[in-house]
Amino acid sequence: MLPLLQLVPAKLVNSSCSLEKTLQCSCSFHGIPTPSVQWWMGGVPVGVDGMDGSLQVTSTMLGPWANSTISLTEEPEMGMRLLCEGKNQNGTHALSILLMSRKSSLAAQAFVKGLIQGAIYGGIVIALLFLCLLPLIVKHIRKKQAKKAAAIGAKKSSKVRESQELEMSLKPEEPGKPIVATFSESRILEKQDKRAS
Repeated sequence: MLPLLQLVPAKLVNSSCSLEKTLQCSCSFHGIPTPSVQWWMGGVPVGVDGMDGSLQVTSTMLGPWANSTISLTEEPEMGMRLLCEGKNQNGTHALSILLMSRKSSLAAQAFVKGLIQGAIYGGIVIALLFLCLLPLIVKHIRKKQAKKAAAIGAKKSSKVRESQELEMSLKPEEPGKPIVATFSESRILEKQDKRAS
């Protein structure tokens, strides 16, 4: 009696990509029955064991193992997806590879774009904040100036009053004219009257 072969779904056991003059990616699958390998480029299937312009696919099968390599001779479009799919009647297993251009990194471009946008938005926010605070700043400055002006005015008026009082006290009394005394002089006179009596 022959031993029964156990059925095993296709499983990816190894994958690699290298870049020298060309980009080469390889996938190795294991399964019983032996899995078939299909490459997809941008959602379109790539022919097996043939050359399709800038693509070359080679596949080998040995027992339950299936190996396949794809070579890209031209630089891929940025963001292009490469899919390596192994399948048999018991299951499918796949590996998706995102291809990037050597000339420009998508991550670096996104970072720079985000940095510039952040700087612009930050500048706008600071300008708006300044415009919102400007009336408060002006009001505060005007209030300080008004207090300063009031203090200077009060100081001047007190000096004027003092000089007027001094002038009044230095004037000789004329006979027959009523005596006009300032508030402070009248208090002094009242105090003197109280002491005399």
